Amino acid sequence: MTAKLASSRRQRGVTLFGLMFWAILIGATALVVMRVLPTVNEYYTIQRAVDKIAREGGTTVPEIRAAFDKQKQIEYSISSIDGKDLQITKENERVVVSFAYDKEIELVAPVYLLIKYEGRSKK
Repeated sequence: MTAKLASSRRQRGVTLFGLMFWAILIGATALVVMRVLPTVNEYYTIQRAVDKIAREGGTTVPEIRAAFDKQKQIEYSISSIDGKDLQITKENERVVVSFAYDKEIELVAPVYLLIKYEGRSKK
């Protein structure tokens, strides 16, 4: 009977080390998400601009690049590429605009995260 009483008195809960472990893990995850999310947003903005330009843009390479640069002035979040960085080709009489760029994100002073983005206009 005393053994049963002693085991029911034993405290349960999270230890200080367990709490610190989860706080560090959640904090590190939040840091990565907060640093990466703006670059993902920029990628999707570039993708929308490229799709729009491939549908509505000009027929020559300089016209398409100028249209992208104009769109870049409107969309303030595009800073990684310019019109000169676009690869413009024709496939089945349709203009295809593709792009690729690297984004280096500083997490903590000597630690960086490198993300390689690439995309192309939808057919």
